[in-house]
Amino acid sequence: MVRRRQEKLARLRAEGIDAFGGRYPVSHWAGVLHGRFDGASEDELQTAGPLSVAGRIMSLRHHGKSCFAHVRDGTGTIQLYARADVLGEGYRGFIDLDVGDFVGVTGDYAYGYLKGETGVHRLVRISPFDAARRRHTSFASVSVFVEVETPTMQAIPGGAAARPFATHHNALDLSLYLRIALELYLKRLVVGGLDRVYEIGRIFRNEGVSTEHNPEFTMLEFYQAYADYEDLMVLTESLFGDLAQAIVGGLTLTYQGEAIDLRPPWRRLAYLEGVAGALGLPPAALADRDTVSAAAERTAAARGVDPRGWGWSTVSPVYQMWKDVFDTFVEPDLVQPTFVVDFPTALSPLAKQKRDDPTLVDRFELFIGRLELANAYSELNDPHEQRRRFEGQLRARAAGDEEAHPLDEDYLRALEYGLPPTAGEGIGIDRLTMLFTDRPSIREVILFPLLRPEGSEGDEASRHAP
Repeated sequence: MVRRRQEKLARLRAEGIDAFGGRYPVSHWAGVLHGRFDGASEDELQTAGPLSVAGRIMSLRHHGKSCFAHVRDGTGTIQLYARADVLGEGYRGFIDLDVGDFVGVTGDYAYGYLKGETGVHRLVRISPFDAARRRHTSFASVSVFVEVETPTMQAIPGGAAARPFATHHNALDLSLYLRIALELYLKRLVVGGLDRVYEIGRIFRNEGVSTEHNPEFTMLEFYQAYADYEDLMVLTESLFGDLAQAIVGGLTLTYQGEAIDLRPPWRRLAYLEGVAGALGLPPAALADRDTVSAAAERTAAARGVDPRGWGWSTVSPVYQMWKDVFDTFVEPDLVQPTFVVDFPTALSPLAKQKRDDPTLVDRFELFIGRLELANAYSELNDPHEQRRRFEGQLRARAAGDEEAHPLDEDYLRALEYGLPPTAGEGIGIDRLTMLFTDRPSIREVILFPLLRPEGSEGDEASRHAP
């Protein structure tokens, strides 16, 4: 069975088909359709018009030139009816599907199933609009996300580039870690059939303390099947707009003396364009680490920055140099809402590569008032590519990168069962609170922030720091 599936995957790739797909414009959910149309008359069914659904195939029954299938989404199951005389050449693609595949289907609704399909699609990316070609305008209008709780103690801490806090379970003699992100368990739930899911939870990272960092903080993470990072940019603009209207009564606010305008659409800045602009280099020159190093030293000298703080050596990868340059010279200029997009693949081990440039991924980070407030991407759902990325992270860890992602076999197994095309986002609640309350330090929005013990080195400076 596994060999046959692998052979089929190789054949699809040889035909130029992206077997792991992308965004699909779902217009209805199975449960909603049953609630609306079960028991309806033929005339009432005619008013439904073309519908688009997506989900996992649970059964297939072939009848020569027709075929029935059951597709399950997060709300229920709906039957599909495909006919060769309607689909034409597309019928061969339909009967080539297997139980367990994810599909997107558009067709007419009749007596509990979709019939007369106008198309059966492997999930492909289109622009961030709903099925009626309307731009999403309200977070609440997008859909209902299910709230869940996932483990705080984990055998393998993953989902972020961070060092964890370690602990030990005595009864099981098991090493455990406090979670550094919510991501990997939430995506396991999407694999299990929860198409839209979120969690607001505490995160623990064994890192320094600053005006923007506390080792214990609160994160909102949410995941939406059949969406991509473009959808989440639209959703994020809507979410922040709704928050601003509720909290400050409009789409403008002041943060640390600077006016912030939240009216969409927000600026987009390509990551490497930002790095190249800060260094005064053409983007093509960023591939050469010696050129980047020399330009970074010149820029640091001009801005009064000590480049020794980056800790670069002759073996430092160029992508780490890009990150340090971005953090030092680009972030401080991002005052108005800005989506930094198209990150290097090397800096994004869990994100899906761009279709037209595999060196970049479909990812964004949101900056407002010089604060990084959100991180999101189209999720990598190809288990083979994910394993390759994890193995690259292991090599980075062996070379001394303590924040490199560990290899998680259980998560890879979940991807092998099938993660539909999905987009996910994390928003820092504490920094969000800083923005809307105009507070300069994260310790002012956390009731009990971590502080240095009294009398310790640096305590006096810490107590008087902003």
